[in-house]
Amino acid sequence: MRILLAAFLFSLASLSQAASNFTFDPAPGPHGVGLRVVEQYDYSRSYRGRYDVVTGKPVSGETARPMQTVIWYPAEKGGRRLTYGDYSALSITEERFGLSAGEIRTEAEKRLASGGDIGIEQMKTEQARPMWAVRDAKAAAGKFPVVIYAPSFSAGSAENADLCEYLASHGYVVVASPSMGAYTRSMTDNLEGIEAQAADIAFLIAYAHRLPQADMGKLAVAGFSWGGISNVFVAARDSRVKALVNLDGSVRYWPELIEQAKYVQPSRVAIPMLFLAQRPRSMEDLAKRGKPVTSFLNEMKYSDLYNVTFYPMDHFAFSSEALRFVGANRYHEYEPAEVQKAHSWMARYVLQFLDAYLQGKEEGKAFLNNTPKQNGVPAHLLSVARNMSQGAAPTLENLAFEAGKTGFQNVEEVYAAMRKRDAKFEVAEPVLNNWGYKLLSSGNKLAAISVFKLVTARYPESGNAYDSLAEAYEANGDKALAIENYRRSLQLDPSNSNAERHLKTLGAPASK
Repeated sequence: MRILLAAFLFSLASLSQAASNFTFDPAPGPHGVGLRVVEQYDYSRSYRGRYDVVTGKPVSGETARPMQTVIWYPAEKGGRRLTYGDYSALSITEERFGLSAGEIRTEAEKRLASGGDIGIEQMKTEQARPMWAVRDAKAAAGKFPVVIYAPSFSAGSAENADLCEYLASHGYVVVASPSMGAYTRSMTDNLEGIEAQAADIAFLIAYAHRLPQADMGKLAVAGFSWGGISNVFVAARDSRVKALVNLDGSVRYWPELIEQAKYVQPSRVAIPMLFLAQRPRSMEDLAKRGKPVTSFLNEMKYSDLYNVTFYPMDHFAFSSEALRFVGANRYHEYEPAEVQKAHSWMARYVLQFLDAYLQGKEEGKAFLNNTPKQNGVPAHLLSVARNMSQGAAPTLENLAFEAGKTGFQNVEEVYAAMRKRDAKFEVAEPVLNNWGYKLLSSGNKLAAISVFKLVTARYPESGNAYDSLAEAYEANGDKALAIENYRRSLQLDPSNSNAERHLKTLGAPASK
């Protein structure tokens, strides 16, 4: 593993000192900010195939998935601060590790010469601006909560460097990697693309376990746009994620992809979420999109959901990188200063949400429950809608937890109550049956009988369900009930040789 931060090698000292295109005004926290970049591979996944998709030539060298891993962390103060140009240079080495200083310099100068939307001189000014982070700074002592940041569609790790630095200064370890497709640098707008980024997030979670500062018991995933649908997919599979931050996430805009992934259900994303939204779209605009009229957010009944709408902000404005380099024509009726003020308040809401839900800080919870005016937000800049959890999500895990409180004697009632709250909740017969046998093998015979009774109630035409219940009764010494249920099993499934064998052992005929 090599640690490298590519820096621009041309002099920034002589660049223009014109006013910056972007102002980020939240105050830094008590910590300095360190930045470390790790060039590593996810060897569990391939990235390049046998032939290059551009040249058609055979591929040589490493074909595993490259994972440029960027870590912002609380650090001791002092040292040479990075410029934004240092962050921009990261995009040059996302796929190609080990480039020489000359190769990085050539590519950086080429990109600078394009000028983009704002012209070469303003581009130089933005690249020269100092940031808060210091490369490889000495880490602050202690353990800190972890935030995995998932960038937007095809974006680089540092698209929200200002937010990541801000969180690190307030005591968070933030880890990110670029948003890349399954097999190419470009992301794809399909389920495979989401799953690729979700797997990247999972890789970063595993990597974060190796960081000495990381408190993995306090883990959140934040994401902008496409990253804000990928992080929901991760949360649906990883109960270690304790909070979600969506910067105008695509979980709102791609409901059909959520539908394709059957496992992404509100009951499996039953954790607090902060959704930070762009200005509302008109009904006419929504109709033009041709998307299903549905929202995953409306179905999140088992989560504390804070929906903060920023009226000056279009979608692009949730990225500080975009705000640095877009032209004035992108702001429409709002002044750039108003949009940047809203972006800064976005960062404050993210910090207070994480403080509240990862660290249990009362001041964070108070901030979230305040009106915007009480928090000092300029009038008409944003609004907040809150939807608090309706209770534990209907899942097998919570079913076991609730039923376990009474020794499983009320498991049927708990199951029925969960079904009443969510008609989609269903546990398959094999899963319930296996659960019963695990209880039986552990010696908890009465609990096993209760679960098997639930199986027969849910699947009354299953001969196997009655056979399992009979075995539990037999194990508990309830001969009459065992015989009764073996007979019922045979009525439903005359080919059940297991029931016949047990009835013979019990000295009972197959029928009365």
